[in-house]
Amino acid sequence: MSAIRLLVLGAVRQHGRAHGYQVRNDLEYWGAHEWSNAKPGSIYHALKQMAKQGLLHAHETAPSTAGGPPRTEYEITEAGDREYFALLREALTAYDQKVDVKSAAIGFMVDLPRDEAVALLQERIRRIEEWRGTVTDHYVPQEGPEPLGHIGEIMNLWLHTADAEAEWARGVIGRIEGGAYTFAGEGEPFVGVLAEGEENPYATGERHPEDAA
Repeated sequence: MSAIRLLVLGAVRQHGRAHGYQVRNDLEYWGAHEWSNAKPGSIYHALKQMAKQGLLHAHETAPSTAGGPPRTEYEITEAGDREYFALLREALTAYDQKVDVKSAAIGFMVDLPRDEAVALLQERIRRIEEWRGTVTDHYVPQEGPEPLGHIGEIMNLWLHTADAEAEWARGVIGRIEGGAYTFAGEGEPFVGVLAEGEENPYATGERHPEDAA
């Protein structure tokens, strides 16, 4: 899965309706340009592609009172909402993603009901443990990596990574079950987006031709 689709759909959904520069600004505010492929060009490309696919609706807006060019605002469609939640659920359960997909999933998990988020993370742990078992069919951790030569260090790394992932997921589950965070249907969610005109302290300052589009 590409994290950019989940990130862009989630960012538009949080605003209700947003232009491309708002989406870019939000993703930079979250630091997504550091841990994912959410660079300006890929963000604008994803917005246009998902509008063509019917996942977003593009609204042509009037020029600003300040005399700037008109901007296209995007709004998530019913199909886009279904795609967003399918991507989110997949990202929360699959154990074998890169850090960008995992980070995006955690960033948006509160859009789900609390019980469902817990169940998806528990499924993630089950899949991690199942995969770990396929490694130990060939590698005995108690004997250490040396019997397999330096290649054994690869399997040793896989096991340590799996164990750390499972421990992290159990910690998240414990905090969620303990009442942490505000999930769907529980009240006002945590606001993680910038207000219109609010300065972004984490903006890269990199200019892109479509910033004003």
